[in-house]
Amino acid sequence: MAEKKHILEIRNLTKDYDGKVILKGISFNVHEGEFITLLGPSGCGKSTTLNIIGGREKPNGGEVLFEGKDLRPIPANKRQINTIFQNYALFPQYNVFDNIAYGLRIKKTKEEIIVKEVSNFIKKIGLEGMEQKKVSDLSGGQKQRVAIARALILKPKILLLDEPMAALDVQLRKRMQNELKNLQEEIGITFILVTHDQEEALTLSDRIIVLNEGQIQQIGTPEDIYNEPENRWVANFIGVSNVITDGVFKKDLVVEIDNKTFDCVDKGFGEDETNVDIVIRPEDIQIQKPGQGFFDGVVENVIFKGVHYEIHVKCEKRTFKIHTIHFIEFDEQVSISWPKEAIHVMWKEIDD
Repeated sequence: MAEKKHILEIRNLTKDYDGKVILKGISFNVHEGEFITLLGPSGCGKSTTLNIIGGREKPNGGEVLFEGKDLRPIPANKRQINTIFQNYALFPQYNVFDNIAYGLRIKKTKEEIIVKEVSNFIKKIGLEGMEQKKVSDLSGGQKQRVAIARALILKPKILLLDEPMAALDVQLRKRMQNELKNLQEEIGITFILVTHDQEEALTLSDRIIVLNEGQIQQIGTPEDIYNEPENRWVANFIGVSNVITDGVFKKDLVVEIDNKTFDCVDKGFGEDETNVDIVIRPEDIQIQKPGQGFFDGVVENVIFKGVHYEIHVKCEKRTFKIHTIHFIEFDEQVSISWPKEAIHVMWKEIDD
């Protein structure tokens, strides 16, 4: 299969406001037709990156290349890039049809083409029969659909989405995530989403760019990011982790945790290497009867999380978090074990 070409290339992007550094030289590529998510906590630089791509802010340094051409001198309204904001920025005085038609009318498109195109998109987003409704009378989910249709009708090459589902309730948010992914796959254009919601990023993305304090921590598929975090910060930010900071990488395929050796699937960290962190996800740990697992312990906390219980098992050297659908009594004596694939080794972060 031919390699998809890069539609967007970000090269060593820097940005500061009044001496405060927001972006510290970030670089990444976006493939044509890809769903990319910029994920990170508030203030990590993800919205600033989106604004630079969209032309609403200028970087202090670095390059932004769109189909190989420098985007920086091109004004926002001349870029083949549209943005959907958190508040959707719809025109409250217009109805659904006129909101979606707005961009085409600005471009002086013929009315019969406008009617055809708008009707097509209204059907696509499931708002037939609502053409004459004022947007102020719509629900949050319906407003989002109008905003998406208004952006896509102009046939941008890239659609930027700045936390568009942040204001929706949980159930509607999940439904809109599915609709957004289906729409992106159907239309086939490049989406770049900004969110601080890990589950949203894992659900929607082809690849995730994890940012913290203006630097990229990891780029990878949702599976890569979750199963093979590159450092402790990513492991703790994406989901829940047991991070063992005092383990040893004995040799290829063998680690030591609390004076016991375990088979693993990692290679290439040397021998007797202590400059590593070892991650075991809570859902990968099994609870067994005392004496049957690797470490014996006692249940010291049980938290019901809706779809599973989070059980804290205090062993001799440390406490492990475990996710299971089975209820275990507080104070019960148990033992724990895991398969070798559950062990993930990564280099410790270097403190600046």
